[in-house]
Amino acid sequence: MSTKATNTQTEPSVDPATQLDVLGDTCARTILVATSDGPKTAKELTDRTDSSSATVYRRINNLLESDLLAECIRFEDDGSHTTAYEATVEQLAVRIDEGGIRVSLSRTDD
Repeated sequence: MSTKATNTQTEPSVDPATQLDVLGDTCARTILVATSDGPKTAKELTDRTDSSSATVYRRINNLLESDLLAECIRFEDDGSHTTAYEATVEQLAVRIDEGGIRVSLSRTDD
């Protein structure tokens, strides 16, 4: 099995408030943790989150739009392929000061 990452979002949101809002959701955090060790399909994520597939797809879209998740194609040994998702960050730091809230991300190595 191999993967090819293709982040399909057109304009990533780097707004710290948006990223923090996304991470405020338990299902989204579970998806991010599950995809940190390799690509997972939406079905695999639905099984891990104990949520409906509609909820998982909404959270996947939120994570993609927040630039915290990337879409990839996973190629199976039999030649078939499926869409999978992989975390794009290893670490997130939040800094709060008189200038506002800043979020800095440590990206995963491709």
